[in-house]
Amino acid sequence: MAATLSQRCWAAPGVKLNPTRNPKPKSLSLPLSANSTCTLFSFSPPFPKLSSSSVRTAVAAVESDQLSSSSTEKKPSKYYFVVANAKFMLDEEEHFQEQLFERLRLFKERNNEQDFWLVIEPKFLDKFPDITRRLGRPAVALVSTNGPWITFMKLRLDRVLSESFEADSLEEALACSPTKIEFKKPDKWVAPYPKYESEWWGPFLPPRSKKEAKV
Repeated sequence: MAATLSQRCWAAPGVKLNPTRNPKPKSLSLPLSANSTCTLFSFSPPFPKLSSSSVRTAVAAVESDQLSSSSTEKKPSKYYFVVANAKFMLDEEEHFQEQLFERLRLFKERNNEQDFWLVIEPKFLDKFPDITRRLGRPAVALVSTNGPWITFMKLRLDRVLSESFEADSLEEALACSPTKIEFKKPDKWVAPYPKYESEWWGPFLPPRSKKEAKV
């Protein structure tokens, strides 16, 4: 009885079994349940087999595309500034020189990279017509990537204008028009502190413009 049941389950309808031969089936067929007599399924691989090297190559290609796209998408940096006419910024304001040299000294003691510059006749002012209408020329801007410090300098200097802008590079942010700065020496100096010396602002100019602005 068991042999008959087994033969009925493994044979397709209308196929005569040969009890003396057991040919190897082309595909594996299994009954749905023990009570089933001839309901069968066949299993065959639906997809071609992928080697491990092919998978690694595909993953590496995706990661490479992601890295290349992220490296090319460089966001512009933000710069903050205060600006006024050159006479006020470089010759009249009593504490401006002291503030800048003290900050430069602090940066050197802490091995910090300088993040503030003086820009004479900056080209980025073309983006701010409302500011340029109120400015005496030539103009000088104190530019930095440190927004809170620029806010402090705005309060400290008082008679300056303040704004911010974005640039793709430091060179673009500090671009300037070559301008010669000249200040007349007073006939009589009565203040208790010494008069600003010529070209004291040199250490704070962008590297390219240090030779362009001379007194």
